[in-house]
Amino acid sequence: MAERRATSRDDLQGIDLHLDPAGPGLRRGLTDALREAVRNGRLSPGTRLPSSRSLAGDLGIARNTVADAYADLVAEGWLTARQGSGTRVADRAVPAPPARPVSPARPPGRLPYSLIPGTPDLASFPRAEWLKATRRALAAAPHDAFGYGDPRGRPELRTALADYLARVRGVRADPERLVVCAGFAHGLQLLCAVLRARGARTLAVQSYGLDAHWDLVARAGLLTVPLPFDASGTHTEHPGDAGALLLSPAHQFPLGGALPPERRAAVVDWARRTGGLILEDDYDGEFRYDRQPVGALQDLDPGHVVYLGTASKSLAPGLRLGWMVLPPSLVPEVAAHGAGRSVGVVEQLALAEFLTSGAYDRHVRAARLRYRRRRDALVEALAERAPDVHVTGIAAGLHAVLRLPSGTERSVVQAATCQGLAVVGLSRFRHPAADATPGDGLVVGYGTPPDHAWTGTLEALCRALP
Repeated sequence: MAERRATSRDDLQGIDLHLDPAGPGLRRGLTDALREAVRNGRLSPGTRLPSSRSLAGDLGIARNTVADAYADLVAEGWLTARQGSGTRVADRAVPAPPARPVSPARPPGRLPYSLIPGTPDLASFPRAEWLKATRRALAAAPHDAFGYGDPRGRPELRTALADYLARVRGVRADPERLVVCAGFAHGLQLLCAVLRARGARTLAVQSYGLDAHWDLVARAGLLTVPLPFDASGTHTEHPGDAGALLLSPAHQFPLGGALPPERRAAVVDWARRTGGLILEDDYDGEFRYDRQPVGALQDLDPGHVVYLGTASKSLAPGLRLGWMVLPPSLVPEVAAHGAGRSVGVVEQLALAEFLTSGAYDRHVRAARLRYRRRRDALVEALAERAPDVHVTGIAAGLHAVLRLPSGTERSVVQAATCQGLAVVGLSRFRHPAADATPGDGLVVGYGTPPDHAWTGTLEALCRALP
C-alpha cells in the first residue's frame, strides 16, 4: 500500500494527530498506527481523538475505514466511545515510557551559596509589573509591530530609551541613532564586525575585564591589547594603533573605580585626533550610592563614542535587552546586520511601556536601596570579622573587591568552596598580556544572592576569609 501520512485537525475540539498508517491494508494499517501511538504514550489516557469524518478527510480514505479501526480498538480496550463525548483513549495501564534520570536539586558541582559577580538578584524581577506592562503594550501595539520592522528595533522602545538615557545618564540620544540589540555581547559582536570591515585590526581594552568579551573580540578577527593602569585607573592617553577602545568609565569592572576627568578628556582627544572609536560599557549605570552619578562619557563627544547599555543588571539578563547609541556614521552599518530584529518585539514593547509608565524608575530605586543595604551589611560584617580585609569599589554597582593579604587568594577561594560558597579571585579577570597586578583579592557580587540566602551567604564568606 502507498504510504499515507497525515496530521489531522478536528474541526472543533479534537487534537492535531500525526499518523503513518503503514501496513498491508488501510484498516489494519490505521488500527496498528493508533494502537502503537497509545502503547508508546504518544496518545495519553483521556485524549480525545479526531472525529472519523475529520481523520478520514485528512488521510484521504473512507470514513467507514476509520470508524471500523476505532471500533476494533474500542473492542480491544485501547479506546472508549460514548455518546456526546466522542472517541477517547481509554484509562488503562500502558507500559510507561523509559524513565528519565532525576535531575539533582542543583547541577553537579554547583555550590549552595554564590557571590559570583555579573548577575542581579533574579528573585527580585518585578513579575507583576512586567506582566502589566506587557499587557498594556500588546493592547496598544499596532498590527505592523509584529512584522519584520525596523532593523534598529521598535520605534516605541528607541524613543523611550532616548528620553530615559538623556534624563538619567546624560546621554545625547536621538532615537534615530539608537539601535536595540540582544545584550552587551551582541552589541559588541556587531561593532567588532563593523570595525573589522573598516580595516581595524586591534581593540584596546582595560587590563582587568571579562575574558568572554576578549574571546568574542578575538573571534571577530581583532587583537585585544590591554592598556596600563595605576591607582587612578586605566591610562587612556596612548592606545597605540588601536582602531577602537573598550572602557567601562563610570564604574570599571571589576576594580570598581571611575575614570578620572583628565583621563576621560585624554581618551576623547585620542578619538578625535585619530578617528578612533570609544566603546563605552555602562553596564550598571543606575546603581550609585555614595556619590553623584558619573555621567556618560558619550556626552563629551557623541561623534566618537558608542554608548552601550542593557537591562541585564537593572532587570534580568534573561530578557536579552540591550541598546547602542551610535555616531551617525555607524548607524547604517550596524543596522545592516538587523540588530533590532534579534530581540523579540513583545519584549521591546514591554520595556518601552515599563520605561514610559515610570515602573522602571520605581523598580530601580527600590533595587538601589536593597543593594545598598546589602553592601552596608557586607562592609559591616567584614569590619567586625575580617578586619585585615580591605573593601574597595563600593561607591557604585553590584560588586565589591576584597583586598587580601599577598599570596592568599587561591587558598581563600578554596576555603570558600569548603564553606559551600562560590567566589572568584581577582586574578581571574586579568588580561593575559597585562603587565601589572593590583594584588590578591576577591570580586564579590553582592547583588547575586536572593534575599532568603543573603545571611547564609555572608556567614559563609566571613568563615572563609583570613
